[in-house]
Amino acid sequence: MSISLGASAAPLASPAHGVRLGPGLRRAGQVLVRAALGFVLVIAAATFLFLAVGPRFLGYQTSTMLTGSMAPLINPGDLVVSTKTETSTLKVGDIITYQIPVQDQRVETHRIASITRNGAGATIITTKGDANSGVDPWTAVISDSTVYTTTAVVPHLGDVIRTLRSPLVRAILVFAAPAILVTLLLVSIWRRPTGTPDTEAPAGLAGGGDAVDR
Repeated sequence: MSISLGASAAPLASPAHGVRLGPGLRRAGQVLVRAALGFVLVIAAATFLFLAVGPRFLGYQTSTMLTGSMAPLINPGDLVVSTKTETSTLKVGDIITYQIPVQDQRVETHRIASITRNGAGATIITTKGDANSGVDPWTAVISDSTVYTTTAVVPHLGDVIRTLRSPLVRAILVFAAPAILVTLLLVSIWRRPTGTPDTEAPAGLAGGGDAVDR
């Protein structure tokens, strides 16, 4: 008995599927995700080294500018990088970071307005913020052999650091970030191999119009 399947026979309908990305697009997406994660990790590692490791081994310190007293050179939220300078070499115009001798003895970053040295070896200075109309209402006596002077200013990085230190962001970094990384790792392990066909044509029907003899 011979059964002829005409060429006009309708092909078998495949199960309905959602929109699927081709292998090339999936691979491109994976590459982009890995590149983004790698970039974030590199930036995080560099920031950690700059803020936590560098000051211990390279001798500089960092501080965040909280006011606009030194604008426009140093604006609120900017990160000030200071290095040790011999007190004997200080001069008018240098920007120093020091602990003020009054009130809460906060750390201030201002420019030296005047400087004198006494016979006991102490250096006496007055300071002024670039944006302030007058000098600071105190006189500071520097008895240490070194003082921190401004070497560089990194715009807005201080704001980023303060944000990262907030309780909410710290909780996200401690708990959510590792969970996301673990999830991405598990997905990459359990992902179906790229290129596996969704369905296979039934045996004997691949040719469409062939005759089947029995």
